[in-house]
Formats: sequence, structure tokens, C-alpha cells
Amino acid sequence: MMYRSYHAGSGASDEEQPRPRRRARRNRARRAEGTADGEASAAPAKPAKTALIAAVDILARQEYSEAKLYEKLARKGYRDEEIEGAIARLKERRYLNDAEACARQFAFLYTESRNSVRQICLKLRQRGFTKEDIDACKPRDTYEREKQAALRVLSLKYPHDADRQKMMANLYQKGFEAGTARDAVELYRSQGSEDEDGDI
Repeated sequence: MMYRSYHAGSGASDEEQPRPRRRARRNRARRAEGTADGEASAAPAKPAKTALIAAVDILARQEYSEAKLYEKLARKGYRDEEIEGAIARLKERRYLNDAEACARQFAFLYTESRNSVRQICLKLRQRGFTKEDIDACKPRDTYEREKQAALRVLSLKYPHDADRQKMMANLYQKGFEAGTARDAVELYRSQGSEDEDGDI
């Protein structure tokens, strides 16, 4: 009788023992699914600040286009409706104006850099400004400015007697028009000849 009772108890134990293993396997499977899902586990926590305050803080540090500001707020975990509401308020208060911001940034790059106009336009597109806003900033005649910018590029990289084709190829890669590049190279080479004549 004791023998029979022992085996009965042992059989009950054998039936119950695999249950924790099954639960453990199910838990591991759920964790694996959560990791594979990605979005749920990687979802950012709700930000402490409102989207409007966060946007003002961002713009206080640096001027951004509407598109870039939207992108930065989205990365911080704000929902689309919060971002759209914040941007609408900023535009209403004139803290955010793409046309004016684009004009300021274009003017700075145009006067202070040696970038070609094509490079400047590409940079502004990467900053989130529209083609229409950028085109509105471009002067009608850019030839003299482009030639001077090209001369600065050449002076930083080449001696005056460097290979003509190499210099032209470099300027073309930087976005200068072929005619402007050719004129800048010829002028640069002639400046080298004038310096040699002066030494004599």
C-alpha cells in the first residue's frame, strides 16, 4: 500500500514538473517577439516638456527650417499632433519662418564662403528648405561672385602653374559652371605669370 502510494505521488510530481519549463519557454518566446517587434520596445518615453517648449529651446540654440524642427521633435518622442500644434504656434508668433531663415542662411553662405551657388543650394535643401524658398534667394547675376569664389578655391589648393584640366575638374566637381571654372582658371594662371614678371 505504501509502495502504491509512493508511486502515485511520484506520478503526480512527473506530470507537474514540466509546467515551469513550458512557462519559461513561453516567456522566452514572448521576450523574443518583443525584441523582434522593435518598435514597441524602442519607443521613446513621453518627454517631460511640451513640444512647444522643446521647440523654443531648439530654436534658441540654432535656426532650423520647419522640416528639420519637425524631425528633431519627432526624434525626441513627440506625437505628430503635438509637433504640428507647436509648429503652428511658432509660425503664428513668427518664431518660425522658412522664407526669412532661408534668406539669412543663403546670404551668409553667399558672402562668407567659397562654395559655389550650386553647393549652397544643396546645403540649404539638406537643411530642409524648399526649392521655392532657395530660388527666391538667388541673385540674377552670380558670375562675378562665382569667379571670385572659384579663385579662392584654387588659391588654397593649387600653385599658379598647376595643370589646367585638373583645376577645372576640381571646380566643376564643386558645382561651378564650366564657363566660370574656365575663366577662373585662366585668370589664376595669368596672375601667376604677372608675379613672375614682377620678380624679374
